[in-house]
Amino acid sequence: MAFTVEDYRDLVHLLSEHPEWCSELRQLLLPDELLTLPEIVRALAEAQQRAEERLANVEERLSRIETAIQHLTEQVAGLTREVTALTENQRQTDNTVSKLKGDMLELTYRNKIYGYFGHLMRRLKVVDLSTIDGALEATLASGEFRDVFRLDLLATGQLREARGGPEVWLAIEISSVVDSNDVDRAWRRASLIRRVGPLVLPIAAGDRATSGAETAAREQNVVLMTDGQAQFWNAAVSVWTNPS
Repeated sequence: MAFTVEDYRDLVHLLSEHPEWCSELRQLLLPDELLTLPEIVRALAEAQQRAEERLANVEERLSRIETAIQHLTEQVAGLTREVTALTENQRQTDNTVSKLKGDMLELTYRNKIYGYFGHLMRRLKVVDLSTIDGALEATLASGEFRDVFRLDLLATGQLREARGGPEVWLAIEISSVVDSNDVDRAWRRASLIRRVGPLVLPIAAGDRATSGAETAAREQNVVLMTDGQAQFWNAAVSVWTNPS
């Protein structure tokens, strides 16, 4: 028996009078997948809403983290500036202390020259560079002249190993910690003084010396005086007091 238009109209009329039949009819006509589709859509919508809420929470937390990182970065930058300033202050303090130690040590050498070198030289005395001022000025260029007058200490005497021998000058650079620069200055200024005639020994003196200073003193035949002990004395005497 064919389903006619009149049958369809009758069915529509019945469904309008009994809307509860619509649900039963849908369950009969539609597959389970389509019946559950609205529920699936609602679940997806709810899941998307929850995801958006979680994303909003994540973005808020990220914003707080970025703010905290910015504050931390500013604090680190401030600490870095403070550490830099403290480091510079410490460096200046160390330089000042080192200079004061050097000045005190220079006074000690000046006042106790015999205590340091008396076992090596006799008739030892501290002299002023003005003693040979005229000879230096006549012999040296202006820059060399200024350089030699920066010498820390000048002394003169006779070598104990050469009784009755000639006068020998000691060109002494003094620093609390002797480094290679002190050795170089002693060598250079002794070389300048040597141009005016006297036999001269370059000496770098201090409380202690760096390994670089020891190497430089050995290579340049400079006497290294630390803690009252003279290193490379014989080599320096052999090289610097040899008339040839």
